[in-house]
Amino acid sequence: MNTEIKSKHGIVSKSPFELYMAFVDMRNFLQMLPEDKRQGVEADYDTITATVQGFKIGIMVRDRVPYSLIQFIDNGAPFSFGGSLHFDAVPDGSQRTDFHIEFHADLNLMMKMMLSGKIKEALDRVVDGLVSVSEGKMPEGIDEETMRKMQEELAKRQGQA
Repeated sequence: MNTEIKSKHGIVSKSPFELYMAFVDMRNFLQMLPEDKRQGVEADYDTITATVQGFKIGIMVRDRVPYSLIQFIDNGAPFSFGGSLHFDAVPDGSQRTDFHIEFHADLNLMMKMMLSGKIKEALDRVVDGLVSVSEGKMPEGIDEETMRKMQEELAKRQGQA
């Protein structure tokens, strides 16, 4: 059974170019994880793989549309899934981005009932976190030192692009 889940929309105080560049390289996701959560997680430009509760789960970029869309699919997981990150320019010329996430998965009825709400909540937290960071606020659950390290690593990677 195909399950579609959409996050809320958030207005991020960064241009679509800046936001897209932070997500275009899967290694950036690794840098966003707290140090204690990086064990067993591997990433390269196109893929990221993690072992979660004994299950190996991989994500692979399927398509990139510069500065507006990144689509991904599963790359070895117990169930089929995919999704997309949307970076839409806010039409007021303010260099802000309307950001949202779409997710789809092949879940049986029981899995859908157990996971849909949790997935939606997680997607909404990502959107809220991006909005907070873009406004200079600390996202919930992340300390200042972790945030400083993430920003340094992202800046370094963007300089290499």
